[in-house]
Amino acid sequence: MTDKRLIALADELAVLSATVQTEAAQITKRWSGWVDVPEFAQSAENLAHYMALRHMDLRDLQRRMMATGLSSLGRAESRVMPTLEAVTALLGAATGKSWLPETVSDTFFKGEALIAARADQLLGPPSDHSGVRLMVTLPSDAAEDAKFPVRLAQLGVEAVRINCAHDNEAVWERMIGHVHTAAGETGRRMKVMMDLPGPKIRTGAVHARKNDKRMMTGDEMAITLPGQLHLAPKKLPGVECTLPEALARTEVGHRIYVDDGKLLTEVLRCETWGVVVRIAAGPDEKGYKLKSEKGVNFLDAEVDVPALTDDDRAILPFVARHADGIEFSFVQTAEDVAALQDALAVERPDDWKTLGLVLKIETRRAVRNLPDIMVRAAGQQPTAVMIARGDLAVEIGFARLAEMQEEILWLAEAAQIPVIWATQVLEGYLKTGLSSRGEMTDAAMAARAECVMLNKGPFLFDGIELLDHLFDRMKGHVNKKAHLLRPLQSW
Repeated sequence: MTDKRLIALADELAVLSATVQTEAAQITKRWSGWVDVPEFAQSAENLAHYMALRHMDLRDLQRRMMATGLSSLGRAESRVMPTLEAVTALLGAATGKSWLPETVSDTFFKGEALIAARADQLLGPPSDHSGVRLMVTLPSDAAEDAKFPVRLAQLGVEAVRINCAHDNEAVWERMIGHVHTAAGETGRRMKVMMDLPGPKIRTGAVHARKNDKRMMTGDEMAITLPGQLHLAPKKLPGVECTLPEALARTEVGHRIYVDDGKLLTEVLRCETWGVVVRIAAGPDEKGYKLKSEKGVNFLDAEVDVPALTDDDRAILPFVARHADGIEFSFVQTAEDVAALQDALAVERPDDWKTLGLVLKIETRRAVRNLPDIMVRAAGQQPTAVMIARGDLAVEIGFARLAEMQEEILWLAEAAQIPVIWATQVLEGYLKTGLSSRGEMTDAAMAARAECVMLNKGPFLFDGIELLDHLFDRMKGHVNKKAHLLRPLQSW
């Protein structure tokens, strides 16, 4: 006699599959005309299927499927409909119905193959050392040190990053020249990724307290429009904000982070020249010293400015000529992507679609619009998503970062595009040569991405070798969310 649980599951899966396809068809309508890359059309469709699937609460269904020994839906990211079809086929056989046409293994895992191929195209094939690529940010002195990129290439680094918020075109050109020379010496061609600065909100001129007294929790300070620091009360320490639009949208009670989250403030008063804030949280008993050129995040104000700034447009001709890929800072909407692509079409009308595009996800708005942003980008050119955890943590709250980086990993896998895991990876080790337990665990989790970004530090080369060893061990255990079940040898 057929188990009634299996019959019920089969009926439920049939309804689920139909619902997913219906809702996915509605989602894809808003992407009409965005996809010119034929191979990405099926990836966009899979993304829509995944969004439709994950709009539902599947927890009870998951547990009932697990209890009958069925493969769950928890690994469906890159293959939504093939997964539903495979489970439906198995239930059909178990309940006396005919099998559906067999899904060939290569077809079932095609999404994984597409992610790997797209990572190779944009970031270069992985080294023999590990399956996770490494991208290293070049320090300014790499323009004068020709041996630095040689050492990176010898260690198997796949890509280098030039942060265009620093230095100038002459410095960048020398850096790139050294990278090409290193390729000739080592036989290893590292991809060159150039990071557009974007509308980064920073502190400007500073008015400090007498005797350089540090700011403490409970103190008040002024944050002013550019050039208006002199209008703030003289008794208050103050600092300029480089983006007037952000202050214009700020209201009493809004929260503002200064220095990438080191100082949390709350707005007490709004003035014509800026705002007065109270420090709600900050460093330990030493307090905080106001500095210029530090990041500012407006947690509650919806700042609507184009991601592609005039400064970005000024350097875009150089970047379009020299970069293998462009990192798009503070992209927040599909319209931002379209603006950059239009600008690239002017600079390289014949082949701009061969340029790689890295979407840096670092704001709440970018998270909300991520599906549209990915489709608009990857529908035209090679694309990856960077989880820019520094600004993202400040924007959404540190407590939500772990959850959100997981969701971004899932959504990018559903779109079948690679992910770059960035910000503070092994930061303590790179500076001191000593790692913490937390950062080693974080680095191990990064093995689920296609690429990990490292910043500078005196122990950078040691850190690269450490990561390669870690990733080489982890690749036998996990692939994205899937546990591979390599034999355990510790017992």
